Amino acid sequence: MWSAELNVDADDDGVFDAIGLDFDGDGRLDDALTDSDGDGTADHLLLDLDDDGHPEASFTDDGTGTWADGAQIRWLGLDGVESTGGPLVDFDGDGQVDDRVVDADRDGLADRVLVGDEAYVDVDADGRWDLKLSDSDSDGAADAASQL
Repeated sequence: MWSAELNVDADDDGVFDAIGLDFDGDGRLDDALTDSDGDGTADHLLLDLDDDGHPEASFTDDGTGTWADGAQIRWLGLDGVESTGGPLVDFDGDGQVDDRVVDADRDGLADRVLVGDEAYVDVDADGRWDLKLSDSDSDGAADAASQL
């Protein structure tokens, strides 16, 4: 965890918007953490910035604390149809891209999907949803679980 004053202009607009640090342990302060949505928590990691501020690699936090390299996630709908995308998708078919698929083990296949006050979990890593969790009182903790 880092807390520091902004000291890097990652988007080259003349205003500091990132924290420079040696994230990858190469001995150089050429990496940066940025907060693109303004919530006070870094959500983009830029590795090995060159002299022009372009990163060799960049990663984003998909909201779960998992840093991803922007690769698409494969996931199965409840009907068994495979899709690719994410981290935000329309899992529940309501026409809104506001459900979040999560690939916690980074194998390219979603392990969880968060849909409003529900979550679907693939507990055995076979690509199919096994468990549905529900948070009926919206306190952030599951109140019920059911097998699918």
